Formats: sequence, structure tokens, C-alpha cells
Amino acid sequence: MKLRIGYELHYLFEHPTPAILMLNVHSSRVEDLVLPDHVATIPPVLLSGYHDGHGNWCTRLVAPAGAFTLRGDAIIRDSGLPDPAGTRSWQVPVEDLPDDTLVFLLPSRFCDSDRMLDLAWQLFGTAQPGRARVQAVCDFVHRHIAFGYAHASVGRNATQAYEERRGVCRDYAHLAIAFCRALNIPARYCTGYLSDIGTPLPHPPGDFAAWMEVYLGGEWQMFDPRNNRPMIGRVLMARGRDAADVAMTTTFGPNTLTGFRVWTDPVEGGA
Repeated sequence: MKLRIGYELHYLFEHPTPAILMLNVHSSRVEDLVLPDHVATIPPVLLSGYHDGHGNWCTRLVAPAGAFTLRGDAIIRDSGLPDPAGTRSWQVPVEDLPDDTLVFLLPSRFCDSDRMLDLAWQLFGTAQPGRARVQAVCDFVHRHIAFGYAHASVGRNATQAYEERRGVCRDYAHLAIAFCRALNIPARYCTGYLSDIGTPLPHPPGDFAAWMEVYLGGEWQMFDPRNNRPMIGRVLMARGRDAADVAMTTTFGPNTLTGFRVWTDPVEGGA
């Protein structure tokens, strides 16, 4: 199948402001693009790009004072199948982990796993190590947090999400990641597009989604504690330690987000 993916973000800037964007499809999915996901701006400005330390594609620009719009609109091929389940289920001992996975065992700004160490082992210490333990984490987080867009908070960390028992998809991911790291399982934060295909109506307004990848059996495997079931039409944009690493826009000056729209829609007839 084919998906139309894109966004439109409207800002109001007080004065010319540098910004970093992370709005492109991840390099692992670039070959699936039928129409490219170029970043367009209104008014036009000079853009430059680079790969960050996690391999994500970032765009730099200076937004002018006044109204400013970011827009992307692309077509991407997708299998049309639900998320695949990993086939390797065992937990790799810490001493055998590859060097580049170790950073995803450490606490980070929103995944304060050091503060959740005792709680994690109390809740999941008896679960079978490996995929079964990760799934136990996802099951718990899925039940524990009440989803609601009104509950969104840019400053909530995993401990606060656990205590407040409410949030959005990033809070589900942060809490599950913090638990996994406390259990010596590398876990990283992912963001991207996720369609509503196969979910009951009415569908909520479009938004970017968050999930996690954990290192099991020598490979990174996807888990989605928010939905906690295989979904259709998931398109990765960026990975990092937590949401602070993969913000869709990072601005270096005062501004107001005045409009926000995201779409992940099947293309009728696959045309």
C-alpha cells in the first residue's frame, strides 16, 4: 500500500530565530519514498542539513520575524501489514552488549531509570527475562496510564507519569523505557507517523506518535506501550534517548505555535 504523510506547522516569531528541525523520514525508510519529504517553508528561507549523533537527519534554518509555516507532504510505500513481532526473545547480558547500546541503559532527562530501579524489580522481577519481561512492562504501562491529549505536558518525566497516571504516547514510551533500562534492557525512544488504519471510528486529529525499541536477542525490536498491539502504517522519523533528542522543532528564541496538523492517510487505489 501507499501512505500520504505530512505536516503543517504554523508559528509566530518575535524576531529572526535559529531553529533545528527533525521532520524527515528516517534514513531506514528513505528508499520507500515515492514522493520526497522535502521541508517547505513560507516564506522561503535557506535550509541546511546534517546527521546528529543518533543518525537522525536534522535541518537548520533561521525563521524570520512574523508568521512562519513549515510544511511537508510525501508518499511512502508500506507493507500494509501489522507491526512484525521480533523472533529473537532472549535478553543479552550487560557484559555482552555491543558498545553502542550501552548509552540506552543510562538514565536520561525524561527516562529517569535510576529513580525507578527498586520499583521496576518489584513489579517485573519475577517475569521471564527477555521478551516476556518487556511485554509485561508494556502491559503494565498500557493499563497504568490514562491517555488524553489534555494531559500532555512537555516537562513530565517517567517518574511523574507513573505517579500522575495520565499522559500521551510520549509518556507511555518514557515510562516503559525507564522500566526497561532499570531492568538492564537497552531501550530507545522513537517518533514518527502512525496511521489509524484498522482502528475504530471516530479517529482523533492526526499527530506524531511515540514508541520504543528494545535490544533483545542481538537486534532492536519495536514495542508500542500506548497501543500495545500491532498497528498498520508506522513510519519512523527519529530515534534517541528520549523525547528531548527528537523534538520536531528546537527553537532558540521566543515563539508561539499557532497551528498544527499531521496526516498519515492511505492513498486510495495505491495511486
